Amino acid sequence: IILSLVIVSSMFFSCQSNSNKTKQTENAKKEQKENTWNTEEQELIVLVEKLLFAVGNSDFQALDSIVSDKANLGSAIVRDGVSKNSVISISEYFETQKNRDQERKPFFEPVKEYKILINKGQIAFVWADATLHKYGVPRTNNIDNFTLIKEDGEWKFINISFTNTALPEELQKFDLEIFAKSYAQVWCSQRPHFVSYFFAEDGVLQINDGKPAKGTEAITNVAKSFMEAFPDMVVSLDSLTTNNDKTKFHWTLTGTNNGPDGTGNKVSINGFEEWTINEEGLIQESKGYFDNKEYERQLKFGTN
Repeated sequence: IILSLVIVSSMFFSCQSNSNKTKQTENAKKEQKENTWNTEEQELIVLVEKLLFAVGNSDFQALDSIVSDKANLGSAIVRDGVSKNSVISISEYFETQKNRDQERKPFFEPVKEYKILINKGQIAFVWADATLHKYGVPRTNNIDNFTLIKEDGEWKFINISFTNTALPEELQKFDLEIFAKSYAQVWCSQRPHFVSYFFAEDGVLQINDGKPAKGTEAITNVAKSFMEAFPDMVVSLDSLTTNNDKTKFHWTLTGTNNGPDGTGNKVSINGFEEWTINEEGLIQESKGYFDNKEYERQLKFGTN
């Protein structure tokens, strides 16, 4: 995940000229660009990104590995100026979410700005200004606050708290690049139905010269076949290009073929999907391509 660290200039209720505001914004961006994180701060950022990635994918196994079993979760959901607050233990959260597992939907929550304070290398406080997106549309501003502590030499989250504020309707605009990053994220989720959520109900996914998979169930089954074959599968977005009404999503798939009847070999294969996006901002048709001969070779012999 490529971190895009951008400082948002403070808002003042005063009469400042547009030129002054522009200059302040440029200075803030320059200051952020020049800022470099030390090794331990980078480690914490990677851990926060891993947590947000796992929450967006409902990956409770990954969450359990980085969150202390003594942790608490605090939330303040702000709507129309009214805040609904709650505090629960992390075990309560896991139990609640697992009970409503089929109701959950994926989301993507990139962070715009970080503030980090580390105390004696043992306790850390991370503040993150993030935007929660669903299918490429920004929905809420989340101010996330994390407290971490060293447990047996490893950082663990002991407190997670956030405010969730709905964005004004005029800011809830479809972003194709965010959509693509969100789509790549769900291919890593081991939840095949999360992939089908990005398609229209009558959407079509075709891979190479295979039979087109039409509709939610068929697309889910295609994703399931890859996820079962590669339990550790990671799909990354390499690039995104648009020409007229077609968008090419270039990807890299890496994983180990440890599924049923798997060879146990590692695979790293590149390809792309050519999308047609409908008016609702979902994939109406996707035609996927990759080098099937190279894929079969890697399944048999590995990447070397």
